[in-house]
Parts: sequence; structure tokens; C-alpha cells
Amino acid sequence: MTEKTFETRCGTIRYWTNEGIDSTFALAFLPGLTADHRLFEKQTAHFQSRYKLLVWDAPAHAASWPFDFSFDLRDKANWLDGIFRQEKIEQPVIVGQSMGGYVGQMYAQLFPEKLKGLVSIDSAPLQRRYVTAAEIWLLKRMEPVYRHYPWRSLLKSGTNGVATSEYGRALMREMMLVYDGDQERYARLSGHGFRMLADAMQADLPYALRCPALLICGEKDRAGSCIRYNKAWHKNTGIPLEWIKNAGHNANTDAPDTVNRLIEDFLRMAETSLR
Repeated sequence: MTEKTFETRCGTIRYWTNEGIDSTFALAFLPGLTADHRLFEKQTAHFQSRYKLLVWDAPAHAASWPFDFSFDLRDKANWLDGIFRQEKIEQPVIVGQSMGGYVGQMYAQLFPEKLKGLVSIDSAPLQRRYVTAAEIWLLKRMEPVYRHYPWRSLLKSGTNGVATSEYGRALMREMMLVYDGDQERYARLSGHGFRMLADAMQADLPYALRCPALLICGEKDRAGSCIRYNKAWHKNTGIPLEWIKNAGHNANTDAPDTVNRLIEDFLRMAETSLR
């Protein structure tokens, strides 16, 4: 995978793509809040010989720093489209984990004719009707929690709370250690992400998916109300939902082989619909 950059009004986004595959069809991996491109290393290794891939450090995350926090979820989706245009990707399939899934839904809202598929991993619907007023209130007030929470305890809960496997927890710890010694940055990043999410929900846009979609969720996902959200999302839309046994919030790191197989099956369906 080759590292590249994309310039925005707020800073430089760093992303990675594989060379040698000339295709307008591509698989774009979007990590969740505070995670970075390494979250999908098991997926990029598996797919890079067959598909054009793209994975980023989201704005203000890891290598995409320094970055001004004056952006919202709509900006992220627009910048993602700018990267697609820079890479001549015309038929993207987005695989978004947690916050990455929300970015994918915003992309579907802004560019419904471009998105060819969405795989949501331990994410949730962006529509306002799925969340309570209390949940939105809390989302907007998380930054002080992360600022004052003891860092060692935050590091422990942040790794053990999102993954069940030794590999998944070790990887999340490595990604959190990017912010070791700068808890203020970690708190700002987390707080901004949750506020951005709440604002997008309060916008009460349709966020309709007109492309093939798949929901993936770990059976042991304890991040917020992710399990409840996915059950409701599946029930209300009929989008297929796959439960990953013994996996947590980062299901693609806890059960990479299973998740890779599900993505493969989904891509075969998506490619068929493009013919």
C-alpha cells in the first residue's frame, strides 16, 4: 500500500492505496473514531491483490494531523469524494467501522448515484428516529469525560472495551498510544467526533441507501447501544444483518477471516449488479 495525501482547508489527509490495479471499482475502508488505517490491516492484506483499495487516517486522526477541528460529517464525505476523484475511483464500495459507517451513510446522502455498496461494521443508522434526545445530549458532552478520565484507565477500557481477541486489543492499544502524552488531543478528537455525529443526526436527513448494503455486528459489541441499533436497522429496512460470534465492537479485528468472507460474498453481489 502506498501512502498519499489530499489537501483540505483544515489540513492534510493521509491515505493509502495499492498500485498496479487499474479499475474505477474500489473498496474503501473507513476506520472508526480514534482508530486509524491499521484497523483494517487484515482486510487490506486479504484483498489488495484482487481489488483497488483505499484506506485513510480520518481527518485529525493519527497521521492526518495537524488538522483544524472546524469540519463536520458532511465535510468528511465531501473530502472522501475528492480523494475518490483524485484516484479516479468512480464506483466505490465503502466498508465503514463504527464512525466510518456514519461517514458512509453521509456519502450515500450526498452522492447516491456514486456509491455502489456499503458494508457497516459495528456502526449504526444515522437517521434521527433511532436515537433518543438523551443520547444526543450525551453525545454533545463527552469531551470533558475524556479530558478528565485517568489516561491509564482510559487506555485499558478503550482497548478491552472494543475487542475480545488478543490481536484486536493489542492493535487498538497501539492505535490509542498515538495520543499517549497528549490526552488533550485525544479528548478533543473524541468530543468533536461525537458532537459531529449528534449534529448529523439532528439534521434529520433521509440518509437512504439506494445501493446494496450489509450490516455486520459483533455479538459481544458493548459500545453504546450498537446491538440495539443494528436490530432496529435490520428490522426497519430489511438490510441483511450478520452477527459475528464472540466478536466485540471491532469485529473485523476479532474475526477477520469471517468478516473477510462476508465482504467477499457482498462484493460478488455488488459487482454483479454493476454489469
